[in-house]
Amino acid sequence: MPVVMKFGGTSVADAAAIENVARIVSAERAAFPVVVVSAMSGVTDALLAATPASVAAIFSRHLVAAEQLLHGSELERFVELVRSAETQVRALLQSQSLSNRKAVQDSIVSFGEILSSHLVAAVLHQRGVEARQVDARRCIVTDEEHTAAAPLLRESFKRTEDELRALVNDGVVPVLGGFIGATLQGATTTLGRGGSDYTAALIGAALKVDEIQIWTDVTGVLTADPRVVPEAQTIDRLSYSEAAELAYFGAKVLHPKTIQPAIENSIPVRICNSRLPHERGTLVGPQSETSPRTIKAIAHKTGVTVVQITSLRMLGAYGFLRALFEVFDRHRVVIDVVTTSEVSVSLSLDEAGALPLVVEELQQLGTVGIEKGRAIICVVGEGLRGTAGIEARVFSTISDINVSLISQGASSINFTFVIEEERVKEAVTRLHEEFFGHKEAQKAHKEDL
Repeated sequence: MPVVMKFGGTSVADAAAIENVARIVSAERAAFPVVVVSAMSGVTDALLAATPASVAAIFSRHLVAAEQLLHGSELERFVELVRSAETQVRALLQSQSLSNRKAVQDSIVSFGEILSSHLVAAVLHQRGVEARQVDARRCIVTDEEHTAAAPLLRESFKRTEDELRALVNDGVVPVLGGFIGATLQGATTTLGRGGSDYTAALIGAALKVDEIQIWTDVTGVLTADPRVVPEAQTIDRLSYSEAAELAYFGAKVLHPKTIQPAIENSIPVRICNSRLPHERGTLVGPQSETSPRTIKAIAHKTGVTVVQITSLRMLGAYGFLRALFEVFDRHRVVIDVVTTSEVSVSLSLDEAGALPLVVEELQQLGTVGIEKGRAIICVVGEGLRGTAGIEARVFSTISDINVSLISQGASSINFTFVIEEERVKEAVTRLHEEFFGHKEAQKAHKEDL
């Protein structure tokens, strides 16, 4: 069975990066790879902000890379493709209006993935790998929710099988752009930020592959954000549940939606470093290896707002929580962490754009308090299920830092709390030293013996 290899924006950022991708894919030809690529890093943002006058400059990066990587008819075909993309994007920009803004936006940004997939396919072909660009819109069928479309799984799986199976069986390497799809009527849609990972997982599930590989610029999932803890270590194995918790609470390596198609089809997901391809990275699967440290990683998320609703009407009443959560549902506001007492509910949000309207409705239920400038810290590990004293170690390590909200995950593999954002780096650094530092490593080594 084949493998899916997804390469992110930094892995196809320029000629050198694309040349490296070609080497990695060439080395995996015996595994019948299906390649999914993002747009070049920064291109999606540039297209979102594009004007007719800026289009040529945005696509100049593709031409520079192509001139370094391609020659002859391959180069001529790609240059012609770029010129056509420029013309189409300018026309789309001029047709944009309030009524069709999101639909046009999807069409515009799709060219980032379309061009990168054409370029990678051409480079592979020129280097002796039989490769073919396949338009992902022929595989991924979605609803009509532009900029955040949901795939229609049955139709997507059928079309993916129809488009790709014969190519793979013939030894051809399909190269698709991630992040993009199309409605049943053929209108271009996008899956939202991070959607290239989702594309890879959907294709992997449709083809029942052996493994889904996410190639990025770090070696797997780390024990903490390396920008906060430079000495963070790669985690060898994670369960699906552990990976999903880490992704949701701030780990940037893996998009949360990636996990679901893999879980439902028991497909392992491996996170690899395209700059260090010989490192094995992190393998995410149904089972997690047992860890003497109990905790696998410490994730965090900044820019959090805490909302507290207090009302004596909660006392002994039914239906109150339903009414409260319906307010957030109406305004499509996602809640991260929830704690309740007899007369109050505290919850955290990381998207506060609709907060004024939400608060206005919540005030009909009780007194509303708002705390901005907060951060979530999430301690994750399957070992939390049966290990006593973890919470005590956490809070003794940060005893001088005020904690405003605490939640034990329903799955019992995460322990989450909220602190002031300005102290999050200090807290994460201390916790990492406590659970992954020199003394803890010595202790774990003794237990292994």
